[in-house]
Amino acid sequence: MYPSYNTSPKTPDSTGMSAAVPLAAKFKLGWNIGNTLEATGGETGWGNPLITESYVKAVKQLGFTAIRIPCAWNLHIDNSATAHIDQNWVNRVKEVVGYCVNNGMYVMLNIHWDGGWLENNISKLKQDSVSAKQKALWEQIATAMRDFDEHLMFASANEPAADNAEEMGVLAVYHQTFVDAVRSTGGKNSYRVLILQGPSTSMSLTYDLMNTLPKDPVTNRLMVEVHNYTPAQFCFLNQDVSWGKMAYYWGNGYHSSIEPDRNATYGEENDHIADYNKMKTKFVDKGIPVLMGEYGAYRRDGSANIPKELALHNASVDYWITFTTKEALARGIKPFWWDTGGALDRQNNTVKDQRTIDAIIAGGK
Repeated sequence: MYPSYNTSPKTPDSTGMSAAVPLAAKFKLGWNIGNTLEATGGETGWGNPLITESYVKAVKQLGFTAIRIPCAWNLHIDNSATAHIDQNWVNRVKEVVGYCVNNGMYVMLNIHWDGGWLENNISKLKQDSVSAKQKALWEQIATAMRDFDEHLMFASANEPAADNAEEMGVLAVYHQTFVDAVRSTGGKNSYRVLILQGPSTSMSLTYDLMNTLPKDPVTNRLMVEVHNYTPAQFCFLNQDVSWGKMAYYWGNGYHSSIEPDRNATYGEENDHIADYNKMKTKFVDKGIPVLMGEYGAYRRDGSANIPKELALHNASVDYWITFTTKEALARGIKPFWWDTGGALDRQNNTVKDQRTIDAIIAGGK
């Protein structure tokens, strides 16, 4: 369907390329450069400035050791008949990866939502066409990024919308295509750590449905990715909707008696621990590291929705952040905070929300 982009495979090169478990041990707290390279209108399309090396240094200075780069590629195809990615875009992404690697940061580079071409098309009907594009894009990405050392990890997708066994079977095909495409390019890619997203990046669905990982010619080089915004009503909901009301208060000792209808009703400490334990027993304990590629809970400080007990709300956000970070790390799960410019100001690289940063760092202690 598309031409092969694996036109210059290299001899496998394992120099400086660790297996998944020792690699995961080298980083702890992760950070997302969200709403930027995955933005539909290009890097600045969603209001963030161009990524600079000084921004990456600022993230490192705060105490983070890994960066996730959500990235669009399909949106930058300059020939739809051949699925060829605009070389200027490839070069720009490579430049940003370089900012990270040159500063000793570990990097997770993915194909993000990207118009939904993969993650909204997990079906038998679309399987062949989506798989063909997955192959074409990853051959190009992997070839371009091949010479980076183990600091760069590739991630197959973002939040693939699979929620039953049949869809998991299709998602497994997309993941296998990804592994095969990257490995085929050779060089350091023959040994690079690759990251596979669980169905809908849900811990419970991943536990129930993700029972096999792709075949990989090299052993012990795969990781699994899940996300955590539990409960959504507390973490990010910014208005009351049909399926739930916003929650402002979360956790033991942080519920409001003044505004009881805004207390979280599920997804509190025990539910997080249960989810993390599922990831630990299914993957971590078997030598497959788990990355919590996105997580976050955000403050309601807008004019429309101000909690009546604002201090208690802010304290419960802090508590959620520290608790989820700490309990994930305690089970060998590496957390990557989702930030779109809310905690760290990207115009001048200054902290905008010191409490959030402090809460993440506290969870990492």
